[in-house]
Amino acid sequence: MTERLEILPGVSLDPGEVQFTYACSGGPGGQNVNKVATKAVLRFDLRASPSFTDAQHAILEQRLGKRLTVEGHLVLHASRHRVQDRNRQDALDRLLALLAGALAPQKVRKKTKPSRNAKRRRLEGKRRRGETKRMRRTP
Repeated sequence: MTERLEILPGVSLDPGEVQFTYACSGGPGGQNVNKVATKAVLRFDLRASPSFTDAQHAILEQRLGKRLTVEGHLVLHASRHRVQDRNRQDALDRLLALLAGALAPQKVRKKTKPSRNAKRRRLEGKRRRGETKRMRRTP
């Protein structure tokens, strides 16, 4: 049995849920560029994945919605390296990082307001600028 891929502590992914296809990649490759399919195309069916809870599915769907296909698949292309295995690992690493980033709790923004002194400085600067421009006018 293959080991599960850890996304976050307590959240892991079965490697069997990820499908790879390979194609000829663009860019440099030497003599093998037209003979060897080194580009890795990773396809992950997010909606059908049993690795996540319903709440996690909703979060992932909302945060990764624009990256999903109509069927709910997440598709990543990796052609950075000249070797198929390294491109495969690169695509897998990017998938795990993407899922971890989407599942990580987002920081809540604290509302702040400028201090009284900051407001005074801003208005004083505007007044000075206006005065400078007023002095440039012809009388």
